[in-house]
Parts: sequence; C-alpha cells; structure tokens
Amino acid sequence: MVLNRTSRIEERPLQEADLAVPLPSENQILVRTLVCGVCHTDLDEAEGRLTPAKLPIVLGHQVVAVVADRGKAAGKFKTGERVGITWLYSACGKCSFCQAGNENLCDAARWTGKDADGGYAEYMVVPEDFAYRIPEGFSDAEAAPLLCAGVIGYRSLRLADIADGQIIGLFGFGASAHIVIQIIRYKFPNSPVFVFTKTAEHAKLAESLGAAWTGRSGDQPPAKLNRAMDFTPAGECVRDAMAALEKGGRLVINAIRKETPVPAMDYAKYLWQEKELKSVANVTRQDAEEFLPLAAQIPIMPTVEEFPLADANEALIRMKHSKLRAAAVLRVCK
Repeated sequence: MVLNRTSRIEERPLQEADLAVPLPSENQILVRTLVCGVCHTDLDEAEGRLTPAKLPIVLGHQVVAVVADRGKAAGKFKTGERVGITWLYSACGKCSFCQAGNENLCDAARWTGKDADGGYAEYMVVPEDFAYRIPEGFSDAEAAPLLCAGVIGYRSLRLADIADGQIIGLFGFGASAHIVIQIIRYKFPNSPVFVFTKTAEHAKLAESLGAAWTGRSGDQPPAKLNRAMDFTPAGECVRDAMAALEKGGRLVINAIRKETPVPAMDYAKYLWQEKELKSVANVTRQDAEEFLPLAAQIPIMPTVEEFPLADANEALIRMKHSKLRAAAVLRVCK
C-alpha cells in the first residue's frame, strides 16, 4: 500500500501497487512482513502534517517479520527468525547525541516508513542492528503495537521518573496508553492511575486494566497528579494536564506533534511551583532492547483489531475518528 500523495485520509490516498522486492545491502537484512501496526504518525504522514522524505513512500514502522535474506556482512539473525522493526531505522552512531545514547536526537537519523520504505508491504530491508528479536510469548498481531506504542510508552515512563505511590495521570487511552498502564500496574503497584479519555469505550478498557478513576480532559480528578503523560494529538490537553499537576509535578508529552496548538498558559496558574514539562522525541535502540523482555515478563496483553493490508485506509480512518478500541494491525502475509 503506497502513499503517492498526501490528502485527507477519507480520500484514501494509500493505493495498492506492485513493487520489486528490495535487495539487502552489506549490513542489511531483507524481511518478509507478517503484520504491521497502524500508528497515528502514519495518519500524520498521509494527511501531510509530517512530510515524508520521499513520495511515493511505503508507510509503517511497527513491523513484525521474518528474515528472508541477509547482506554479506549481516550475521546477527538467521534466515526464518522473527524480528521486529521500530520507527528508528538508522542513526549515524558518531555524533554527540549518538555517543551519549540519545540516537533518537541524531540529526542524521532515518525513520522507518518516512525516510525508508516501511511495513505496509510484503518485503522491506533494514540495517540488522536496528531490528530486534521478539519474545516467543506474543503472537504476531500482539507483538506489533509493542514496537511503537509500547516502546515509546516505555520511554515516556523512563522520562517521567515515577516513584511507587505517586499519583499518575494518562491523557488519551489508545494504543500506547493501554500498554503503559499495564507497565505502571506492574512496576508501581501502589500508584493510582487516573485516565482522561473522550470515549466511554476507552474509559471501560482503562477501568478493566486497573484505572482508579476515569474522566474527560479538563475534569477535576480526585487528587492532584504527581506525574502525567499526554498521548493525545490535542494541544489543549497539555494545558489541562498542567492544571491537574501537583506542585513539583512533571508532564511528559508522548507525541511527535500536535494537530492543534497548545493554548496560552498563565504562568502562575499552570507553570509555577516547579512544575515540569517534557517532550518525548522518538525512541532509541536501548528502549526497544529493554522494553521487549519486560513486556514478556509482565506480560503485556495488547488489545488489537486486525485488518487486511488492503484496508489500510479504513484502519487509519477509524483511528482518526477514535473508532478503534486500542491498537490496529494490518495483516500482510500469513
């Protein structure tokens, strides 16, 4: 499913196409895609809020695949081994950010499905050092959302710097947040989680996963939040979360971009008293390498809806209009 032009997703800009099977270069592997998760970033690319590096482009960066071939210097994986591929396609490895373990900030980083063709296709290539073994306990469809929604959610938790017993707020409850709450309940069992969401179905799912309270963004929670994470595309949720923070609290924004601007915030009301506001920028290999074994240990149980690859536009439309229960996955190959 190729994106040839950007437009409203309702115009179904993704089109079926026959492409040549790519050849792996020296340090790359060729993989045969089994499933690929659907991400809000894919929607942003399709609608032009995040400009792809090239058009046409094959979207998709939550890729579960099997190794089909290897470049001459690639020896990390065996042919037939199941691997996962994330948003981070490659990084230079030499700049100050990479040397400090922050390759997500590398100016030369390339992104799967944006700078290089991704997983909305039967085959793709990737540098072998940017592919990951997937624990056996997960089906292909269950593993897909772990590779973006899960990994970036894990990074958000790291940046939130939570201590057990602190009150935690989650704004938005889709693919990433429904995984994050499971990590919180495992790592911080004494921390109540308050979930702010706009649909009754998402509130019901949050309660089933252990939320102590659910409401809408802007509602007054039962207590002030020590830590909060914002998973929404709405700028006003930043203001609402800052208003709900306790003194000395921290908000981490788990989003590459916002569809609507962050409203003006009065300093004394929203930012004073040593409140902190921090963004999450993409993911690193360390995030994936740490999170995937943890996901198996907990174990994380993703809620997924599966679509055939040909229905990629429909899956993105349902995501845009909050019609998905949690995570969407495209079935590419059996």
